Amino acid sequence: MCSQLTRLLLLSTAVALLAACGGGGGSSGSSSTMPTPQNGNVSMMVSDASVEDWATIGVKVLSIALVPEGGGNNVTVYSAPSTPPVINLVQLDQLGELIGNASVPAGTYTSAVITISANPGDVLLTAASDPSTSFAGTPGATIPAGDIQIQDAQGTAPNLTVTVPVNFVSPLVVSANENNQFDIEFDLAHPAFIVARTPAGGSTVWAVNFRGPLRHRRVADIRWLVLRHLYGEVTAASGTSMTVTKEFPTEPLVSPETYVTTTQSISISLDQTSGGGTIFYYLDSSPVTPVTISSFSQLPSAVQTALASGTEQVRVAARYQQDGTLVATRIWASSSFDKVWVGPEGHVLHVNPATGMVTMQNDLGQPVQFLVNQNTLIYFRAPQNALEDATPISTNGAQFLADGNLLRGFKVHATVNADLSPMVATSIDIETARYDGVISMPSTTSFTYLHDFRTASDDYQTNGTPGITLSYIPNTTANGTNPVPSTDGVEIEGYKWWDFAYPVTTFDCCGSTAIFAWVSATDGAISFGGKVAPIPAYGTSFASWNSMAATPGWAAAASILEPSLLPLGTVVVPLTQTAPNSSLYSFTMTVPGAAMGTTATIDVNTTLDSATLVYQVDFTDGKLKLVPLDVTQTQNLKTLQDTLTAGAIVGVYAVPVANASNTATAYVLAYYSGDLPPM
Repeated sequence: MCSQLTRLLLLSTAVALLAACGGGGGSSGSSSTMPTPQNGNVSMMVSDASVEDWATIGVKVLSIALVPEGGGNNVTVYSAPSTPPVINLVQLDQLGELIGNASVPAGTYTSAVITISANPGDVLLTAASDPSTSFAGTPGATIPAGDIQIQDAQGTAPNLTVTVPVNFVSPLVVSANENNQFDIEFDLAHPAFIVARTPAGGSTVWAVNFRGPLRHRRVADIRWLVLRHLYGEVTAASGTSMTVTKEFPTEPLVSPETYVTTTQSISISLDQTSGGGTIFYYLDSSPVTPVTISSFSQLPSAVQTALASGTEQVRVAARYQQDGTLVATRIWASSSFDKVWVGPEGHVLHVNPATGMVTMQNDLGQPVQFLVNQNTLIYFRAPQNALEDATPISTNGAQFLADGNLLRGFKVHATVNADLSPMVATSIDIETARYDGVISMPSTTSFTYLHDFRTASDDYQTNGTPGITLSYIPNTTANGTNPVPSTDGVEIEGYKWWDFAYPVTTFDCCGSTAIFAWVSATDGAISFGGKVAPIPAYGTSFASWNSMAATPGWAAAASILEPSLLPLGTVVVPLTQTAPNSSLYSFTMTVPGAAMGTTATIDVNTTLDSATLVYQVDFTDGKLKLVPLDVTQTQNLKTLQDTLTAGAIVGVYAVPVANASNTATAYVLAYYSGDLPPM
């Protein structure tokens, strides 16, 4: 496993724009009627991806604004309520958290501005109960607010904020009668997002850096977005739809769990798909018997009355339709928020197929256990296909576990009978089936992941042999649409992958073409000889359930090639241009433990949109500061050349790692000042 990397964290803002015309009005001194600009409805979501080392990375997003092309005032599309909710990004593994709606004037927008609260205690960090072996913190511990240093905070307490501008890969064009989406990512795998430093004799300092790891990524088809279960209070429910006021669970968790309310009103329709319907659970009845409905009139009158009272709490598994409307796949309702909350949500920590016991991790870094039996229904979220989204992939949870189909790292949300001890799962939503680690034996039919966890019994293995082998989804399987701007909206089929460093410009698709490229990129390692083990390719893959296989199971649908951390070393030959007028520069560095006389040649790219990400890491008087250096700018490049002289300590993350030589291209380059890190 690439334990030195935290996992990918995304802040995704998906925008569904629905046409709405405002009323006309006359101007003073004129008999003509001026047209009122048309607006679109903007629905915003927050998402991330998994991280092994953390149970909670809580942030307070205060506002999101769009920047119009050609100047003019920014358009605010999200403002937090007076009590801003803490959003635990760890729970949003490739999921969207719907956080608000706004009316946006039609036009073209080229960037966004994100404002995040940055007072002491506004960023919450709680370590996972079973993190990677290299993790600098204490398992399950909450990091004291005084040990968290939020970079680039401005203002004075209690109004400290960080304002982060994000340029779009391509402009967002808001037009009447059209839907548009944009995706902004906080990249937790970015080496400069959360950085730890432990001074001699002192406690570990954690720097949280929101500038740099934040970037724009396109969402090509809103139907494929998997939404986190949303919580809210029902304000209306009749016919085929209901309206809820959005709520956020309180962070850190309390018992019984409470919520932070918002002013955001969300309309959700019942599923009208032929052969489908919304599965409805009324948790205040005994026993809880799910029913499938396409109209609220199909519910018992007492339940209809309760929903109409304006006091019922709901948890909803919803999906987007192409027109931007929300449809409920499943609804859980109760007069108590704690009842709709009680279903365990999080990443799987341990699975015992022999006993059926599944252990998950909650937001407090604590393990939560429940039993899976022969009656547990297993669902895999597939919002792009209404019938698949509502149909279990297994009706026998015990057998599903026995077949090795639920693994550590999967993001799940369970519905349980909490009156039993231990709790028993009646159903499990698998929201993300994620595999990651060292890639080995890549071929055109499959590849293998190796992953060494802190708890050895969780290691990937097949029949006692290390590793899990994934085949690819069939080349004829629908797999979303292409996010590259030039081919945006083109539906694709078969396996796809992209380079972590360049998620848009080097997107590889699809089917057999992508498979050949994946094999080429992962079939090798950087080798320095001596005591340094070869540095292999690392990746993360998201699997889909292949029900058409002879033996149904998981198959790789999409993968990310991840950067690899080279051992910390010192510069030998300073940074120089590789050829006249070239955008490539290189330097050589020592590799501690490498074969005698072996150095690493590190290439640095200065091309706009593909440039190596360079950071100065300064640790002085207990303050850890991360300063980005844009090497596409001539003066900054000169600063780097003046800095990378012989003996300077550097850290390098290399992408890709697809060769067997001692040369690597730097994705991230860090150089150090102040109290230098130990070598």
